[in-house]
Amino acid sequence: MLNKSLLYLTLSICVMSSNANELKPFTSDGCSLFPDGTVEQQELWLTCCVAHDFDYWQGGSAIQRKESDERLKQCVKEVGEPIIANMMLAGVRVGGSPYLPTPFRWGYGWSYPRGYKVLSKSERQQVERAAIDVKLEQYFIPETKKQ
Repeated sequence: MLNKSLLYLTLSICVMSSNANELKPFTSDGCSLFPDGTVEQQELWLTCCVAHDFDYWQGGSAIQRKESDERLKQCVKEVGEPIIANMMLAGVRVGGSPYLPTPFRWGYGWSYPRGYKVLSKSERQQVERAAIDVKLEQYFIPETKKQ
């Protein structure tokens, strides 16, 4: 009985570890738990958030996360919202931890828990292959509909 239990445990671990290095398709929820823009311009900084989501989906090191968060802040600041940019930076620094089991955590394209980890060559190739199939325009309203 003990040998059978050990066999099941070993097989379960092998199955889980084989799926751990498979990248899920890219998804974006816009500005996770935050408006995508102002009342007047409802998608003012949405492109900033989708680019940030792309970084978070692939994950990487703690330094790469900090750089991504700073890019988000700069992008929102450039659309004319420096106060919002600082608020968003504070939110993503706290809420985007790879150690929280959220759908918007750092490295959410990989199985949880991943933590901070530089992508291996194989993982980088998965990101590059998946990026070819990412149709970012699906996350934005076409220009003709924005009027």
